[in-house]
Amino acid sequence: MSRYLSLMRCVLGASQRSDLRLLLPAGRVCGHRPLAAALSSASYAGGRRAVRGSVGEGRAPGGCCSRPPLPSLALARRAHSTQTAESSEEEPLHTIISDTENVKGSFSKHEFQAETKKLLDIVARSLYSEKEVFIRELISNGSDALEKLRHRLVSAGGETLPMEIHLQTDTAKGTFTIQDTGIGMGREELVSNLGTIARSGSKAFLEALQSQADASGKIIGQFGVGFYSSFMVADKVEVFSQSAEPDSPAYKWSSDGSGLFEVAEASGVRQGTKIVLHLKDDCKEFASEDRVKDVVTKYSNFVSFPIFLNGRRLNTLQALWTMDPREISDWQHEEFYRYVAQAHDKPRYTLHYRTDAPLNIRSIFYVPEQKPSMFDVSRELGSSVALYSRKVLIQTKAADILPKWLRFLRGVVDSEDIPLNLSRELLQESALIRKLSEVLQKRVIKFLVDQSKKEPEKYAKFFEDYGLFVREGIVTTAEQDVREDIGRLLRFESSALPAGQQTSLQEYASRMKAGTRHIYYLCAPSRHLAEHSPYFEAMRQKDMEVLFCFEQFDELTMLHLREFDKKKLISVETDIVVDHYKEEKYEDSKPASERLSEQQSEELMAWMRNVLGQRVTNIKVTPRLDTHPAMITVLEMGAARHFLRTQQLARSSEERAQILQPTLEINAGHDLIKKLNELRDSNADLAQLLLEQIYDNAMIAAGLNDDPRPMIGRLNDLLTRALEKH
Repeated sequence: MSRYLSLMRCVLGASQRSDLRLLLPAGRVCGHRPLAAALSSASYAGGRRAVRGSVGEGRAPGGCCSRPPLPSLALARRAHSTQTAESSEEEPLHTIISDTENVKGSFSKHEFQAETKKLLDIVARSLYSEKEVFIRELISNGSDALEKLRHRLVSAGGETLPMEIHLQTDTAKGTFTIQDTGIGMGREELVSNLGTIARSGSKAFLEALQSQADASGKIIGQFGVGFYSSFMVADKVEVFSQSAEPDSPAYKWSSDGSGLFEVAEASGVRQGTKIVLHLKDDCKEFASEDRVKDVVTKYSNFVSFPIFLNGRRLNTLQALWTMDPREISDWQHEEFYRYVAQAHDKPRYTLHYRTDAPLNIRSIFYVPEQKPSMFDVSRELGSSVALYSRKVLIQTKAADILPKWLRFLRGVVDSEDIPLNLSRELLQESALIRKLSEVLQKRVIKFLVDQSKKEPEKYAKFFEDYGLFVREGIVTTAEQDVREDIGRLLRFESSALPAGQQTSLQEYASRMKAGTRHIYYLCAPSRHLAEHSPYFEAMRQKDMEVLFCFEQFDELTMLHLREFDKKKLISVETDIVVDHYKEEKYEDSKPASERLSEQQSEELMAWMRNVLGQRVTNIKVTPRLDTHPAMITVLEMGAARHFLRTQQLARSSEERAQILQPTLEINAGHDLIKKLNELRDSNADLAQLLLEQIYDNAMIAAGLNDDPRPMIGRLNDLLTRALEKH
């Protein structure tokens, strides 16, 4: 708590210290810490002013009771400094909930059309993973009723009425009450909508408005099932409803969930619907104001209509993802990012994506400014993007909305096309969710590619920090076209560019010579080692650009990517082995007098085969080398390296050779090879030590020897012999 207070002082200023108590009780939002909610409440303080005072303030003239817009940038920046003055005045309480309802006449008893208590038990106890979601469901149903009334008033040109949702908790009585000023229900609607578990008033309303997308797109959930989540926490539920139909009587509906319900005419009922839950003994926590506030803030913070709890407005935040991107300032994005990401830094990138085809999507994604930690890199961390449906929270961390490799993103996705099972927690049609994931992934990639062109230096820093996620995306994606799409985000140094300057695969392809079909790359720990590699030396004679891959997982990434834009990705090590070109294209850089003769070379190679034995499959002379005495070539060198590192099957050099089947290629013009040829006759022991060291050096250069310690004894022996004459 002391850390929270310190942080709050930094944000709100010294003048606000006495009012921190007003912010600290803020509950968890989308699973976030109280501090995040408190910071957000302060940040959006300007949005709260519009709803204070008399009922109806701040509403649109057309009758739509949407939440007041976020303050302008200038006003928002003053929110912190004016918070003290505002908080010092007690906010007037505003509630419509009162005990004025009375039953007229007698009750008529009805049996649930679902007929069995067992089915009701399934709905009430098994459908939802958390009991607290009944509040979300009832608020969503209230939002449905208000949306129906709004549509009716707009269509008929009727008088605008206050459209609100009110909650009340009573710890003494152990009750939870919710009341809306929506369209209400008559007797037949109460019986049909609440008497059948699988029936949905909203669903019927949608069917009646199929041709009017503007109205049907704003109906949340299915009333019948969402309503019955009440019986998870209540042993008795009472519903008072007054229909908006002229001269329609009001009614009371009640049930204990045992299979029967009662309906009677009532008086003193306000237009709309009031639901009173008599909570079970083990669910009395929902009669606590703080507990209910936590749940509302978590799930229903962005519902369009005002929500009041015990007379105080709760949902003062604007759903930024539903707004026009041009109307949102950078400062508002920063505050919203901190709100949804539980973070204190700024977003380095912001993507506000809205589309209606092929799916309805309203989303905001942020890339954190802070470099990801090892914990962030872990695949166990999961998604940090919240999923909403019409501004109602479905999942705090939606695992299936984005592919795993994009878990570094923070933000919100809202789609009216998301199909929901009986509860809002169970996504029903995985095919559509996969489509949504594909659309979002493609849009994020396009955004990052555009940013790389717009600000190359900024993107280079992003790739330095988040490149591991990009590589993971290529390695874990099965579809080649998607892999290539992600491949547009890769960056490498190149032999054709100065050290430190990076290039993309697209840029490499644009520089390729006419008739070239391959993109060449070389994996090495650093540029110095890459440029002094025997494989790069062999490639120089072809005068081809080579990409340098320095990172640990670059090689695995290239092996999985395989090709890009119909051009194969070829390691220069593999290119040497595979018959992409003929060796006769090369000419020795040294005259014949400075090289071993063909006969000398044949005799030397025969002796080398005898000494090395099974450690090599073949030995041959190569004209490709100039400054290096030898190199190892293996078919699919990168795959061989990866196999050895992951399987750890080969312990000895002979075991490695059985798997790798390496070829030792020697430079007949190199001084070491010529000296070796002389020593094999004059000093066989020293020649053997020298050959084994040349072989091990070549294996190390190839990245096929992870533990050079066994050669230390041999190196000491060679050094001792080299110093014998001194």
